[in-house]
Amino acid sequence: MTLTLPASNPQIVYCIGDNLYINLTDRCTLRCRFCPKHNGSRVVQGYDLTLDHRPALAEILAALDDPAAYREVVFCGYGEPTLRLDVLVVVAHHIKALGGRVRVNTDGLGDRVHKNRALPAMQGCVDALSVSLNAQDAETYDRHCAPQLRGSFEAMLAFLRRAPHFVPEVTATAINGLPGVDIPACERLAHDLGVGFRCRVLDQVG
Repeated sequence: MTLTLPASNPQIVYCIGDNLYINLTDRCTLRCRFCPKHNGSRVVQGYDLTLDHRPALAEILAALDDPAAYREVVFCGYGEPTLRLDVLVVVAHHIKALGGRVRVNTDGLGDRVHKNRALPAMQGCVDALSVSLNAQDAETYDRHCAPQLRGSFEAMLAFLRRAPHFVPEVTATAINGLPGVDIPACERLAHDLGVGFRCRVLDQVG
């Protein structure tokens, strides 16, 4: 199926394959050393995701033409979408009301930031979570992800463990090829936490 980008600011929404992505914020709780935005690029598959402002709720809703036309509508840009949790939830409910499927790509620190409010807020309006596990232990995680919050690795694991109680489909991800990242160990850890696992390719969004 060939899909066209809605007539809106491509910095806010962008299409890859049959998914529509929402670029909600440029703020993040991590400063991942492998993230292109920290290495001089804010372009993803031809889309410049630079935000000159954080899009207002009305702007985001106006950018969504027909959510049901896409396989998924995914909250994923060059920032952490749960940092704008209240906006995310309103938009997600809107998408669901129009027959769309919602996925949130997250670093898994939403509950830490919002004092355990993020996952309950997503219940009923988010179909799937893709959580950046990124490493099998705190030392490797800190080296690659440079978290801004103390204890981020442990908080992310707690989020993964708790997430299936609120969201039907939960997948942990890790990127193959980063020094010291043990993909089989990451997969075992994900399964021990009761969630699925997907091995990602560096710089590949989807």
